[in-house]
Amino acid sequence: MKLSEEAQTELLNILKKRFEKNMSRHQGLEWAKIQAKLEANDAKLWSLDEMERTAGEPDVIGYDAQTDEYTFVDCSAESPKGRRSLCYDLEAWESRKEYKPTNNVLDVAAEMGIELLNEEHYRTLQSLGKFDTKTSSWLATPVEIRKLGGAIFGDFRYGQVFIYHNGAESYYAARGFRGALRV
Repeated sequence: MKLSEEAQTELLNILKKRFEKNMSRHQGLEWAKIQAKLEANDAKLWSLDEMERTAGEPDVIGYDAQTDEYTFVDCSAESPKGRRSLCYDLEAWESRKEYKPTNNVLDVAAEMGIELLNEEHYRTLQSLGKFDTKTSSWLATPVEIRKLGGAIFGDFRYGQVFIYHNGAESYYAARGFRGALRV
């Protein structure tokens, strides 16, 4: 997928403003280098636009010198509005006999070209601010838990990050998912 030149310019402006407004998330990183990498990768720009379109407010939270990649993560205060009311995966979706949600987290993330945050990524994000104080976000679930029918999610309450479990087929208006994209 490729954004129009106008959409690309608009997205880069949004990302630059967010980057400059939230320097504590990415101290020591330079926007010009990040923008150059983005402009060289249409698919990653498209994925970032999907993150933005679904109210994720993606921002850079890290840089891996070994791979020369920047990590963008959904930094919206609450779980992205455009990605809520989804069960965990296709198996969970198919297991519902009635009141099926519109889709599932793993398929939506794959369609967007992003990775679902795991527990470690989620805790790193939470170290940068207070996220999901009123909502929760599905997290990449260990295979052992998923085999037993469960899935995990996280939120921030009472000054703490909590990681919980739920049936993978469940879905809630206040639970979405956060993604990561390496560029």
